[in-house]
Amino acid sequence: MDHEKVNILLVDDQPAKLLAYEVILKELGENLVAATSGRQALEYLLKNEVAVILMDVCMPELDGFELAAMIREHPRFQKTAMIFISAIQVSDIDRLRGYEMGAVDYVPVPVIPEVLRAKIHVFVELYRKTRQLERLNAELEHRVRARTSELEESTARLVESEQRRSMAIAAGKMGSWDWDWVNGDWMWDEGQYQICGVDPKQFQVTSENIQNLLHPQDANQLRRAFAQFAKGATSYETEFRFVRPDGELRWCVGTAAATIDKNGRVVRVSGVTVDITERKRAEERQNLLTREVDHRAKNALALAQSIVRLTRAQDITAYVRAVEGRISALARIHTILSLSSWQGAKIKRLVDGELSPYSAGGQIKVRGSEIQLEPATAQTLALAFHELVTNSVKYGALSVEQGRVSVRWELQDDDVLTLVWEETGGPEVHKPAARGFGTRSVIASIESQLGGQALFDWRSEGLICRLLVPVTPQAIESELSEQPTPLVANGTRPFAAPMRSL
Repeated sequence: MDHEKVNILLVDDQPAKLLAYEVILKELGENLVAATSGRQALEYLLKNEVAVILMDVCMPELDGFELAAMIREHPRFQKTAMIFISAIQVSDIDRLRGYEMGAVDYVPVPVIPEVLRAKIHVFVELYRKTRQLERLNAELEHRVRARTSELEESTARLVESEQRRSMAIAAGKMGSWDWDWVNGDWMWDEGQYQICGVDPKQFQVTSENIQNLLHPQDANQLRRAFAQFAKGATSYETEFRFVRPDGELRWCVGTAAATIDKNGRVVRVSGVTVDITERKRAEERQNLLTREVDHRAKNALALAQSIVRLTRAQDITAYVRAVEGRISALARIHTILSLSSWQGAKIKRLVDGELSPYSAGGQIKVRGSEIQLEPATAQTLALAFHELVTNSVKYGALSVEQGRVSVRWELQDDDVLTLVWEETGGPEVHKPAARGFGTRSVIASIESQLGGQALFDWRSEGLICRLLVPVTPQAIESELSEQPTPLVANGTRPFAAPMRSL
């Protein structure tokens, strides 16, 4: 069972490359399955278990990234190893996108047979060992359940108490204690002293001193536990807080068991204290992160919803292009924010992302100080700027070869970002009789969502648009720079995927 063949899925639209992969991987002795398209690969995956998927990045219909995303959405294949093969030089952003889609590795072309075979072998063995471990875990769980059932009426509490006592000494975040019910004497081990943050040489363990260490809201826990034992209870467990002498708060879980004599009277109470402060803090961080993710997701969905609801077009094709263009602008700024761990986005990178597809001919000049924008401001400003670019490509300076566009911005003393979009050399401009959707979208984004202003000057020689956006005082500025876009030193063009016009 452990050495049965596993399925390796090879996905490429070129039969010759599939045949080459089969020859390279034949020595592994596994079941090689070839698929010439993403659709064919999905059909096979729905009916079969697969250990590793080797796929080409560039394919018609569904490319490797899209196929990986669809595979990851299926619960059965969320942990399936996927390896991309790319015949083109991929950028760091492409690699990041691949890893976000669930890829475990990239293999460049030309393929080195030994390297590809070794990588596939590693993930095949990992798959096989994982399946073996799952079977062993299932068998072990069955045995544990059976054994636990047999020991339910045994002396498990006493054994567990001794185990906790030993673990407290070893782990340092657990402590054990013992209290003589008859004469009132207490005994603490080293772990208990460490949890409470007191010196064993100076701290006297008495009921009163212990009560003083408890958080005021938990002070009754000790009395409540003793009352339960006095009524006949044999065990007690609760959460409570210690306040160390230096003021630090520690969350704990306490478990206690009573020793009863032959007359049914309590003679001794023993217990274990577990410091769960880190777990409490982790839970708090997790709750905060969950709320933050929920907030960001709702913001993104709200923006997408407004795009779909407000977009107008003469036919379905134009509508699809318009929506895709705006969603792409939202996706680009989302990527920028993700790379900064949602700390914000620099305005220069936002502008470059929108203008890079049109900057090769030297039509565009950009000038401005480096300013860090908050996530919400960056998202809304990106959509407004996208409308300006799209309008220029369709009707303005970027629609003709001799047209020129100047983009400049600065941060005013009153913490207002002023961005000026100026066009020259394009078709003659006439002030529209009514505001188009692009103009209304820019105004709505800047004024309604950001509390700023969008001013349009419809000059015959070219449009001038001024965007006034309030920003936080923490905006970061660097030295002014002026150069044609793209502004990346190594010549690469981030987010240079073609933009769809509105």
